[in-house]
Amino acid sequence: MNKGTLTRKSKFKLSICFIYIALSIWALTTIYPIIWVVLNSFKDRRFIISRSFELPVGELFTLGNYQLAFERVNIFGAYRNSLVISCTVAAVVILFAGLAAYILVRYEFPGKKLLQSLVLAGMMFPAFSTIIPVFRLMNSWGIVNTNNVWLSLLATALPQIAGNMSFSIVVLTGFIRGLPIELEEAAYMEGCNIYQIFFKVIMPLTKPAFATVGTFSFLWSYNDLFTQMFTLRLKDQWAITRLLNELTSMEGTNYGLMAAAVTLVVIPVMIVYICLQKYIIKGMTAGAVKG
Repeated sequence: MNKGTLTRKSKFKLSICFIYIALSIWALTTIYPIIWVVLNSFKDRRFIISRSFELPVGELFTLGNYQLAFERVNIFGAYRNSLVISCTVAAVVILFAGLAAYILVRYEFPGKKLLQSLVLAGMMFPAFSTIIPVFRLMNSWGIVNTNNVWLSLLATALPQIAGNMSFSIVVLTGFIRGLPIELEEAAYMEGCNIYQIFFKVIMPLTKPAFATVGTFSFLWSYNDLFTQMFTLRLKDQWAITRLLNELTSMEGTNYGLMAAAVTLVVIPVMIVYICLQKYIIKGMTAGAVKG
């Protein structure tokens, strides 16, 4: 091995080390606030300000914040409402965005280019600009301003489904376009119809893309306080994000209770990401390679 090869290898290793150091520092700045909140959720409110950077051991440790959180508000009911809304949004977006992307990629029909332009245009309008006509439309249907919990959850899910469709169609279109059409032709020759081809050929081959779309739709729905403020008026209708907002208003100075509530809100998000991490990373990297 000559001297030039050794020099190139040493430079390569130094560059990799620098990248890892930079990424580690960035990860710490992102992860540390979450760790800080979780640790302080196990401390008495008297010590959070004066001893906020100490570990919750000895006299600092308490479960009182979580006890108080479960006593003051209906945490489990809010979890149920959040999961119903977010899972519904993710499932419907995966199904309809997948079918729409498949049709836009594989079929030719009048107005296709216009429809593709409208899908892209749908990503340019924020939820803030459409909430008034959407609210008036749902009010005419009788699904908002009602005491029925399930109608209120439906009223929350519908705008979120619409808000996620454009992004999801664009993402899935890129993945489906990269699949060899010969697979679908072979399935068609075997007697499969369009729906069988989609569910038995397209979806299994683009599983990472569907997992990425479903995860982002779930998280966006779960964290969407803006829509919930308009559609979830009563306490038994509140989702977990709306509950946290109300808790902040009632107990703004009780930092221990606030830390416990934030921890309870973050737990489902972390579980979803950990369970689907492999598919999310695979889907994002595949999308980067395909452009």
